[in-house]
Amino acid sequence: MIDNPRAFAIAAGRWILIALLLVGGFVMIFPIFWLFSTSFRPAPELMTIPPNLLPVHWTLANYVTVFKQAPIILYFRNSLVFASVSTVSILLTSSAAGYIFAKFSFPGNNFLFMLVLATAIVPFEIYMVPLFLQINALHLVNTPMGMLAPFLVLSYGIFFMRQNTIASVPDELLDAARIDGMTEYGIMLRMVPRLLLPALNGLAILAFIQAWTAFIWPLLVLNDQKYFPMELGLSQFSNKFSVDFGVTSAAAVVSMLPTLITFVLLRRQIVDGITMTGLKG
Repeated sequence: MIDNPRAFAIAAGRWILIALLLVGGFVMIFPIFWLFSTSFRPAPELMTIPPNLLPVHWTLANYVTVFKQAPIILYFRNSLVFASVSTVSILLTSSAAGYIFAKFSFPGNNFLFMLVLATAIVPFEIYMVPLFLQINALHLVNTPMGMLAPFLVLSYGIFFMRQNTIASVPDELLDAARIDGMTEYGIMLRMVPRLLLPALNGLAILAFIQAWTAFIWPLLVLNDQKYFPMELGLSQFSNKFSVDFGVTSAAAVVSMLPTLITFVLLRRQIVDGITMTGLKG
């Protein structure tokens, strides 16, 4: 006989929730674990049935092949420059547009903001062909600028910063800055970013990861290997007839390490940045 059925039901529900979260976490983490495991396997072990969770004979040969078979350092540099420029541009445009949408009243404000939200809802695959035609008309195909163009502005970032601006910066503080002689540009570019530093940190991480993991657009717009980012460079490790899964896994690990390390070190800022989107003033 259970003395307190309500307490028992609450405790049982909590343990069931924990069990479901553990199962979900395992399902999410296992592919990453298997990728790392495969990258250290010699070729014969890749065909072992049933496969072992860990390599029987550990080897770094796959990683050596990665650096010999393709200019992985060049791909890494291209991705780093691409992601860094994209992140800086998104921070500037999102902060400026979010501040204007949040703190200025003008005809069409809400309509324009709804258009921004609409672009965030539409999947990139829907409009990437018209975008490619525009880039081609501007003669930017197979150029760094052509690859970078769609990643200079992030509609979600504008929404993100607008919501945080409303929640975090009172109008009275902005009025006080104006009375002290600060211009609107000074408020927008110097004062507001300092007040919204946590939000900017979260947005910067999301923007960097988005640019670093970009694949479809670089694949569509680039054909010169010297401009390839890391994700597109991974295609160099497979051919028409076969795939060396050990080498491909090693290349994928090298490509994934920056984003994985960023998430591990800054996971709190990522979660805080996402949850702050729901704040309302």
